[in-house]
Formats: sequence, structure tokens, C-alpha cells
Amino acid sequence: MYGMYGMYFDPTYGLVLIGAVICMLASWHVNHTYGIYSQIRSATGMTGAQTAQRIISACGLEGVTVRHVSGELTDHYDPRDKTVNLSDAVYGSASVAAIAVAAHECGHALQHQRSYVPLKIRGALVPVANFGSAIAWPIILIGFFINSRTGSLLIQAGIICFSMAVLFQLVTLPVEFDASHRALRIIEDTGIVGHEEMKLSRKVLVAAALTYVAGAASSILQLLRLILLFGGRDDD
Repeated sequence: MYGMYGMYFDPTYGLVLIGAVICMLASWHVNHTYGIYSQIRSATGMTGAQTAQRIISACGLEGVTVRHVSGELTDHYDPRDKTVNLSDAVYGSASVAAIAVAAHECGHALQHQRSYVPLKIRGALVPVANFGSAIAWPIILIGFFINSRTGSLLIQAGIICFSMAVLFQLVTLPVEFDASHRALRIIEDTGIVGHEEMKLSRKVLVAAALTYVAGAASSILQLLRLILLFGGRDDD
């Protein structure tokens, strides 16, 4: 069992550092990529909002509306009120990057309309993942200071709770990849972008997808650290 010294000074901190570096690099890459392609105007001159409206109409997404939200890269689809929410940099911009992001969020609307299974699973996991990530460390720390079978059980329960948050991250990956795939196919089929702009749009969406991959990798590394620290704790 790890003592207080081992808890604060152990080699498993390297896993946390690796995860942090991966996330930082992915964040830098998506911001850098978006910054480049947000300066390239689409040949059609369509804004992000117009792109979303075009896709909604072309795909028959009944009841789906487009809404302007504040912030930077705060774009998202809300299944509760069926709204495609586009940020300041996307809503009124006619850049290749804005079109790609708007189309991606419409990809989520398509998933919702067609009952895409991974999206439904992710939605069901949201409350479990939120609860698990919030309660995991308090349970583990309480269990750490209880030198008994009860303490070991609490630690195991905490690790399982954290695992739920990791599972959410993993389920998110196919949801995001599929939304991007749908987005690229739609903007090409509807003529919103040409062949060359398709390549640029793909770069934007790949960069965005890497942030989810990085988040999942970081969570897995944190889970591995918990298992290494506490998974083999004795009951004495």
C-alpha cells in the first residue's frame, strides 16, 4: 500500500504529465488549424449559419433551428431543443473553417434524427459520467485513509466511478468521427464546397477530432494511474 510519501512523490505522475502534454498539443493544433482556415473564404461565400440552414433544408431536419451563441469554438448541437448553436467565429463567417464546423454540428442533428446508437449511448452516459467524475476522487481519498476492507472497497468503487467518465470519453469518439464524416459528405453533395475546399474542410475536422482523442487518452492514463496506485492495495 502506498504511504503519504508515495502518494505525492511517485513515478505515476508521469502518466498525468503525458496526458496533459497530449491535450495541450491537441488544443494548440486545433486552434492553429482553425486560425489558418478561418482566413480562407469559401468560393460560395456562404456563412456558417447559411450552411447550417442549407443542410437542414436539404436533409429534411424538421424542427431543427440555427442559433447564434457567444464565445469562441462553443459550437454544439443541443438535442433537447433541436438547435444547432454556432459561435461568434462561425455563425457569420464565410470561411472554409466556419462551414466545416457548422456542417459538423448539423452532422450531430442528423445523428439525432436517425437515432444513431452511439449518440443515444453517450446521452444515457452523461449523468453517470458527470456523477462518476465528481465523486471518484473523494471516495478514493476517504478509502485511502481507512486501513480496512471498507477502505479497499471504497477505493475500488471510486475507480469504477472514474471508469464511467473514461467510458463516456471513449463512446464520444465514434460519435464525433461519424458527425464529421456526415458533414463532409453533405457539404460535398450539396455543392457548398468544391473539391479543393473539401481537403481544407477535412483538415479542420480532423484537427477538431484529435482533441477528443487526446481527451480520451488523457482519461485512460489517469485511470491507469489510479489502478497502479490503489488497485493492488492490501486490506491490512
